[in-house]
Amino acid sequence: MKKDNKILDSDDDMLPEYDFSGKKGIRGKYYRALQKGYTVRIHNEDGTTTVQRFGPTITLDTDVSAYFPDSESVNNALRSLIALIPNKRLSEKKGKYTVKKKSAVRK
Repeated sequence: MKKDNKILDSDDDMLPEYDFSGKKGIRGKYYRALQKGYTVRIHNEDGTTTVQRFGPTITLDTDVSAYFPDSESVNNALRSLIALIPNKRLSEKKGKYTVKKKSAVRK
């Protein structure tokens, strides 16, 4: 069922100059940009600029997120998995990870 738009009462906290009648929001307007990540620039009083990079946003499925209460536990688990992968290198042409196998040593 579709929800009916309710008309705001006059005793609401919204000021009268905020009239949203006839306007419609766009769902997911900034979704793709947020998935790519974003940069925040903070201009300090001393004239310097601090740049912080956020993203891309990674979402866990509900069954996986039940095992990880916060982002620190997810990062620790992934770091322990990364430590198990020997000699991980990024191929420049393919852009995928490759694993070098160690050759057998004969005596």
